[in-house]
Amino acid sequence: MDNKQPGNRTDDAISCSLYQNYERLDKAFANCSDIIITRYRFGPRFEYESIAVYCESLIDSHKVNFLQTVLQDLSERENKPIEAVNIEEVKLFFSRQGVSTRPAVVWTHFPETVHAVLNGEVVIFLDSWEFALGFPAYAVETRQVGEPINEPVVRGPHDSTVESITKNIGVLRSRLRDSQFKIQTITTQGQTKSVVAYGYMDGNVNPETLAEFKRRIVQVQDLNILETSYVEELIEDSTYSPFPQYRYTERPDVAISALLDGKIIVLVSGTPSILICPGLFVEFLSTSEDYYERTVYSTLVRTIRFAAFFMALTLPSLYIAFSTYHPELIPTVLLLAILDTREGIPFPAYLEALIMEFFFEIMREAGIRLPRPVGSAVSIVGALVIGQAAIQAKIASPIMVIVVALTGIASFSMPQYNLGITVRILRFPLMIFAATLGVFGLMIGYLLILLHLTALRSLGQPYLSAYAPLHPGQLRDVLIRAPLKYLLRSSRVRRMGGGRR
Repeated sequence: MDNKQPGNRTDDAISCSLYQNYERLDKAFANCSDIIITRYRFGPRFEYESIAVYCESLIDSHKVNFLQTVLQDLSERENKPIEAVNIEEVKLFFSRQGVSTRPAVVWTHFPETVHAVLNGEVVIFLDSWEFALGFPAYAVETRQVGEPINEPVVRGPHDSTVESITKNIGVLRSRLRDSQFKIQTITTQGQTKSVVAYGYMDGNVNPETLAEFKRRIVQVQDLNILETSYVEELIEDSTYSPFPQYRYTERPDVAISALLDGKIIVLVSGTPSILICPGLFVEFLSTSEDYYERTVYSTLVRTIRFAAFFMALTLPSLYIAFSTYHPELIPTVLLLAILDTREGIPFPAYLEALIMEFFFEIMREAGIRLPRPVGSAVSIVGALVIGQAAIQAKIASPIMVIVVALTGIASFSMPQYNLGITVRILRFPLMIFAATLGVFGLMIGYLLILLHLTALRSLGQPYLSAYAPLHPGQLRDVLIRAPLKYLLRSSRVRRMGGGRR
């Protein structure tokens, strides 16, 4: 039992008068129909009175009658009938000893008891006693552990995190059974009273990175935090950068591998997403499955993934630049085919591409927001119908429909959803550069992106680490995936999921 010793008495202290405590409870929980305040009497002639308060929507109804359990435990320790227990013995018992059947907390301040009730505890007030007893009884239904929705794999573990932060920490503890795995929690002081937990491997994490993270994470204490994305925006280095600076995962194995590689993870109560920081550019194009397949296949797939990234980013821009400014760079047969399909199209190539990309983004967003059984069907049928109708109406050329479709398919291959959003954002400025100055304008766009990436930091770490600054030793796990025997150190996979110190 945790015994909170009284300090200086303030207006927030619990009153010795049971009536005053009842009035304060009634005022604090006014118009809260799920808060139950019940009076109990006990003693040889039922002359002692107590109050039990709890939130029935947060607790297990079978765990409500804690007072009877407490009295039964006390009577057994004192070797006397339960009817003979008096109020002074109850006070002395909890002040000096504790209760064996349930973990209990002795609260000294009234606001603490209100917070305890809203955390799923049964709080008991006794007459003429300036303390309150809190017993945990939290029992809210949560989603069962299932397969990750956003990170499906063919090989590897198929379990995912859930909305319960306690379960998530337990899953991580069960896989990383090392005392060097440290978990620290922060309870926010906003109205949500969310629990924010962060973990790291002591000895693996860079001390400077950890110190910088702790300096930034204190910002969450006075805010209403509902999801890990709130924490991401509060602690990231560049808020207005289109590139994500931290990774997300719903896979415990990815979180464990990140911890072993010296990363810091952040969990928030009520959300299954785990934030991994710092995040480097090459990590967003790696998956945990790269380490569950053989090295040749993993290297091939990773190379395809890098190619898909550049295709999703620049394919429409290249088409606009070549067809508008540099047709001599296109093979003659292909150029004739393009000219033949563009005959009768009323829009220039750049405007045609902008229109098609705009409507493709609308269909993609509609497919996400619609109910799942309907969304996929609507997006596929909509793309087919609109694409075919646009070709027949001479609004778009077949080659443009192919370019937009290939761009969309390439963007779907991004392992991290937030990197896919980056591609969608940057695609339009690059199209404007290409429509303005052709390949020269496209080179300007590339140069601006590269300059931004070289200056970008993630928790103080260079975003293009392994390339800029160049670390030859880390290149064996960037574009290629070296055999695991070269990546294993002290029987630990240090770069599973693309992580780097």
